[in-house]
Formats: sequence, C-alpha cells, structure tokens
Amino acid sequence: MLTKMLLVFFGSGLGGLCRWGVYLGCTKFFGTGFPVGTVLVNILGCLAVGILIIPLAGNGAEREHWRLGLLIGFLGGFTTFSTFGRETVELSQDGNQTAAIGNVLLSVGLGLFAVWVGTRIGTRLMPG
Repeated sequence: MLTKMLLVFFGSGLGGLCRWGVYLGCTKFFGTGFPVGTVLVNILGCLAVGILIIPLAGNGAEREHWRLGLLIGFLGGFTTFSTFGRETVELSQDGNQTAAIGNVLLSVGLGLFAVWVGTRIGTRLMPG
C-alpha cells in the first residue's frame, strides 16, 4: 500500500511541476488574457490518457503501478479541471463571455478529440 501511495504522491507532484512550467511558458508567450496554459495541459493530458489507457489496461502489479504513477498521479497533477472551472467563471464574471465559451469549447471539445486520437495511437503501439 505504501508503494502505491508513493507512486501517486510523486507522480502528482511531478505532474503539478510540469503544469506550472507550461503555465509559465504560456503566460510569457501568450500573456494572461486567455488561459492558454490550462487549455494546453488539459488537451495534452487527454491525449496522454488516450495513448496510455490501452497499453496499461489489464491485470498485473507492474501495470497497476504504471497506472497509479502515470494516470492517477502524474496526469492527475498535470491536468487542471478545477483551474479550468475557476478561470472560465472568472472570464464570465469579467464580462468576457466569448472567451469563457471558447475556453469551454476548446477544453472539452479538443480534450475529447485528444482522448480519441490518443486511443488510436495507443492501439497502434500495442503489439500483436
């Protein structure tokens, strides 16, 4: 049990650091008018889940450890649905309805598309 907890703990910490790095880079490049970093990490996280979900499916301790460390830990720390919700509400409250709607459409629409693309990639990576 301790091993599983540590996998999630360290995975989520690393994912959070990577999310922060993407945020800093996007803020520097795009500014703060639209939450580009949040949209980007959510799309990348969805793509990664799609790619990894097939190869990591099934039983076995090794696959479970990878699922805990990568899917639950790293990607849980990397993606930012709560931040997405807060930023969308703030855009709306600031009177920027177009950006709020755009944020929802991009994050949800492209996120679902990224999971679908990721599952196609993951399926092709599976041997046999």
